Amino acid sequence: MKNLAPQTLYTFPRLTDPDAFDVIIIGGGPAGMSAALILGRCRRKVLMVDSGKPRNGRSKSMHGYLTRDGMSPADLKEIARKELTAYPTVTSIDGLVVDGFCTDDNRFVVLLEDGSRYLARKLLVATGVVDEIPDIPGIDDFYGTSVHHCPICDGYEWRDKRIAVYGKNCSGFGLVQEMTAWTRDLILLTDGKCDFAESQIAYLEKMRISVKQECVTALEGENGKLERVVLSDGTHLERDALFFCGPQKLHCGELPLKLGCRMTEQDCIWVGAHEMTNIEGVYCCGDASHNAQLVIVAAAEGAVAAVAINKTLTLEYKTAMQELHDVSK
Repeated sequence: MKNLAPQTLYTFPRLTDPDAFDVIIIGGGPAGMSAALILGRCRRKVLMVDSGKPRNGRSKSMHGYLTRDGMSPADLKEIARKELTAYPTVTSIDGLVVDGFCTDDNRFVVLLEDGSRYLARKLLVATGVVDEIPDIPGIDDFYGTSVHHCPICDGYEWRDKRIAVYGKNCSGFGLVQEMTAWTRDLILLTDGKCDFAESQIAYLEKMRISVKQECVTALEGENGKLERVVLSDGTHLERDALFFCGPQKLHCGELPLKLGCRMTEQDCIWVGAHEMTNIEGVYCCGDASHNAQLVIVAAAEGAVAAVAINKTLTLEYKTAMQELHDVSK
């Protein structure tokens, strides 16, 4: 059999319309870019749509990413985007996906805010989540520098410092427990009256964690550095940093529900093996589908999803070619 050049192999007839993509990736963060990289290396025709509003956009540095510990998220994205340009089958655009649906022939259409539509054989949701920042006067001045939501990401930089933990009612109890790994100088802020269980009270007393149930009225400091927390009774708490817990919501809004995706009790997108959702052809990776919300985990999940998608596309092509062969007999 005559050897075929790689380009000849690549130009075999495709199973979709000429303008269709093999995969549309919704989200251009670490998960989406990692998936695009793998799929690009598999010579798949990929469209990656990025809203430009990353969860860690306010952070000055990211942590826990081997060989990239301390790098700014913006620098990581710039390097990754540059690497993707080496793969001609990968197209990256800026835009916001506002709707999507599955066609009768099991393909997917996504609609962008600007009215443009794109068609693909597979869909990968990699949009991540959005944290609801507490409504505290002054918090925007410190969020991402001395106010954080993830202790694993930023706790080490505040080891042995004076830390405030914010969680409305009793929701901050789990977070203040977690923070004891980095410091024992902790104050738990409930922002209102809270009835802790006896076991929780016993733990807080044993660990000498002070609890303040007064409402938090302001955060004060200079140049992004938190200096004090102000309570409604006029108390000023000298603190170096604040960690908060609160609700999250999917960055992709109602899209997973419109596609029929199953959700978890934590309102994440349910995924099974290889980042596959319950809807055939729809995959999800990154913070939107798992509790281990770390940059390096999101990137790994993007790679896992891409490998699975490529394998599925290969099997589908093989099946289609076999059917064509059978019909031609």
